[in-house]
Amino acid sequence: MYAFIAYLLWGVLPLYFLLLAPTGPFELVAWRIVLSLVFCALLLTVTRSWPKLIAIMRRPKLLGLTALAGGLIYINWQVFIYGALTGHVLETSLGYFINPLATVLLGVLVLHEKLRRVQWIALAFAAAAVLVIVLGYGTFPWISLTLAASFATYGLVKKRVGPSVDAVSGLTLESLWLVPVAAILLGVTAATTGITLGASGVTHTVLLSLAGAITAIPLLFFAAAARRATLTLIGLLQFVAPILQFLIGWAVLGEPMPLERWIGFGLVWLALAVLTVDSVIHSRRSRVSSAG
Repeated sequence: MYAFIAYLLWGVLPLYFLLLAPTGPFELVAWRIVLSLVFCALLLTVTRSWPKLIAIMRRPKLLGLTALAGGLIYINWQVFIYGALTGHVLETSLGYFINPLATVLLGVLVLHEKLRRVQWIALAFAAAAVLVIVLGYGTFPWISLTLAASFATYGLVKKRVGPSVDAVSGLTLESLWLVPVAAILLGVTAATTGITLGASGVTHTVLLSLAGAITAIPLLFFAAAARRATLTLIGLLQFVAPILQFLIGWAVLGEPMPLERWIGFGLVWLALAVLTVDSVIHSRRSRVSSAG
């Protein structure tokens, strides 16, 4: 349930970001960082969880992992918001469709896991999809691949952290590490286009002020899920977000879907179907073997 709620909220985020015009992608990410930190500080105060945070800060290894997680989530936020605000919502959805496949690939490259033949076939379909989009559609899907790589690696880091870092403390530290980045982004924005917070009407100010809560809540649900659920279950539920983003980009925002892009998406969907069926069958066989 935690994972499903997180992906549901992420699926509709592009619509929220579009409501924040004229705020640009870099200013928006800066406010997400700052306001997420404020929101988490309030949660820590209400739940009286500051001692947990202080205990984590005394463990250098855990601090290093939260710093790595913070850097990965910054990349993910920045690219996602750039895509949402520049008419590339379909590319963002493709990135999160590829994400489960990227997670499997990370298992091979980082954890030295051995893939079953069907899993290799799924990865081959995904590679073919990228090739079709590059050659047929004439553009390299860097938004999609960056989102898939950054979030798959973020999930791996959160899994490594495990139960040692609770969801609120983890996000607090990740946001804290990114405060200098936010300060630079806001400084550059102020010196160029100007800060939009408080300058574009009451409604805009209220919506932008909610960026911290809207950013933190799905991440907290995801962190809670990553600590409790298997990677297989989290991988299966990941489809909720990209399906919603795809429908928003194609049906709501009217982004183009030429034949080449349909073929590319179709190959990714085929890869996901193969991977899902294989995961379910393998999981059932494992349970039967354990019971026997």
